[in-house]
Amino acid sequence: MKVAIVHYWLVTMRGGEKVLEELCKMFPQADIFTNVYAPEKISQTIKSHKIYTTKINKWPLAQKLYQKYMPFMPKALMELDLTGYDLIISSESGPAKGVCPAPNAFHLCYCHTPMRYLWDMYHEYFRKANPLVKFFMKKMIPSLRQWDVMSSNLVDHFVANSSFVAARIQRYYNRKADVVFPPCDIQKYSHCVRDPKDFYLFFGQLVGYKRADLAIEACIQSGRHIVVIGDGKSKQAKQYERSGLVKFTGRVSDEKVKEYLSQAKALLFPGIEDFGIIPVEANSAGCPVLAYRKGGACDSILENKTGLFFEEQTADSLIECMDEFEKREAEFTNRKVYAKHVEQFSNENFIAKINKIIEKKERL
Repeated sequence: MKVAIVHYWLVTMRGGEKVLEELCKMFPQADIFTNVYAPEKISQTIKSHKIYTTKINKWPLAQKLYQKYMPFMPKALMELDLTGYDLIISSESGPAKGVCPAPNAFHLCYCHTPMRYLWDMYHEYFRKANPLVKFFMKKMIPSLRQWDVMSSNLVDHFVANSSFVAARIQRYYNRKADVVFPPCDIQKYSHCVRDPKDFYLFFGQLVGYKRADLAIEACIQSGRHIVVIGDGKSKQAKQYERSGLVKFTGRVSDEKVKEYLSQAKALLFPGIEDFGIIPVEANSAGCPVLAYRKGGACDSILENKTGLFFEEQTADSLIECMDEFEKREAEFTNRKVYAKHVEQFSNENFIAKINKIIEKKERL
């Protein structure tokens, strides 16, 4: 097969790009198409492929302003010539699936999430936008929503990275999706030697939807210590630190993350993620996870075995969960349970499931 992989933009190495790396390994001769490309920020695995860009890549400051150019990406994608490609895999969380495949091509869309700023998080983005951006959002979002739904008809088969995302695909596109968990490096922290100390851990960017504030406030209110790992700034950081219970580390090395995962009582995961690799990494280290019962965490945590859930996104609900966990802490120490659970998130499992979907299509 001649294979094309379409990725929304290549300007950083995050979860979507890690998925793209595995697709590149599966299809070493595949060509990659993207809207914006910053070679210096992309892994050698991806750069070893032929990479083609849309016209957006030539626009002023495209590598920095790519999200501002998003309204122009649908037209740019439709101008791409994918004639001759037998298999097209679009990697979607920004505009990617709106390419026009040849009549006999099979278009598989691996959807990390339907674009949040168009759908369920639109009002949150709108509230935080400046007046000029709000003006353009009101003008452009309705037509972008129409395009997003219409372009879903160009996809032959949807694959979602979690049950949560599959439900959103059903809601917004009225399409069913198989669930194939994204590839995680389950060996990265698997050799952690657990020696829990008297603190909880939050690990992630300090951005609003990840709700570091909730984890911190729950610990302060209940007199518990917490270590906060991650880029970004908290407006209340100095106030939190004055409590003597909160430590902000900023970004740290993998070795330091491993140390914190080995010593934390549990990882706190109070946000709503489409999937969320961090709980899987914590579980691979044998570290329990206490998570809000919504989003991808419902797939990545095995309740009562590798973690617990709290029901409301409030400090009181999280405190109740921590109280319950501490009563049962000895139940969450079986490393074999963790190891077996995280196997389903391995690179090998991802590759096998994607191949199975493609092979099934070839037999039809």
